[in-house]
Amino acid sequence: MLLIVGYVIILAASIGTYAVHGSLAALWMPMEYVAIFGLAMGGFIAGNGSKALKATLAALPTLFKGSHLNKALYMDLLAMLFEILAKVRKEGLMSIENDIENPNESAVFAKYPTIAADHHVMEFICDYLRMMVGGNLNAFEIESLMDVEIETHHQEAHVPVHAVSKLADATPAFGIIVAVMGVVNVMGSVGAPPAVLGKMIGGALVGTFLGILLAYGFVAPIAGQLEQKVEEEGKIFQVIKTVLLASMNGYAPQVAVEFGRKVLYSGDRPKFIELEDDLKARKGK
Repeated sequence: MLLIVGYVIILAASIGTYAVHGSLAALWMPMEYVAIFGLAMGGFIAGNGSKALKATLAALPTLFKGSHLNKALYMDLLAMLFEILAKVRKEGLMSIENDIENPNESAVFAKYPTIAADHHVMEFICDYLRMMVGGNLNAFEIESLMDVEIETHHQEAHVPVHAVSKLADATPAFGIIVAVMGVVNVMGSVGAPPAVLGKMIGGALVGTFLGILLAYGFVAPIAGQLEQKVEEEGKIFQVIKTVLLASMNGYAPQVAVEFGRKVLYSGDRPKFIELEDDLKARKGK
């Protein structure tokens, strides 16, 4: 939603202020618009593979949705991890085997539908709990594997960001191409009346104007928002990693989730007493 608000402000500041002292009709150069959009789309398609194109198209709709990652979700996550680790501490690692092998049928995971609905998060949790149950890897080895997986996920999530950023970088150049084409057209019509030449030169400059406006006013903000979402969505995996490793290193469940709490961004991080009270309240149900 903020993206739309930003676009409105950009249009008001550029087109709106121009309209106060200039004619909007002078900006209506449909062929220049078609050329710039065509060049931008062609460059975007030519510069990316099918996977990058699909990932970018899938990521764009998320810009108009609010983030589901908030304090309430992280409270649920920490509570779920606490319950799992408390069960392990009380009944042994084998007690969670059915939970991790059939998470959809787990009574523990069923208490946290918001977390359970995230396939990637549940897969990450279950995979490493399974390794803990297997007992063949130590904490250092699992940490290295977690780091590699998180980095891989991070790289994949950044594909749309890189694709849109490159498009933003290229769009001003496409505007210059259109402007140069317009100047060439002007040079070929030197004998035309000044009014005609003036309109043609104006049309060429519109190409430069539009290319720069699209790049920095519309495309670059998309890349910026996509990058922020990637960084935000990667935090949940860091929390899970921190809690599980703390447990593997011998810390009690209460301490392990405190390690995870400290990883969170300040805006999403519950206070110590807030998390403690929440865990006690859930335990009493």
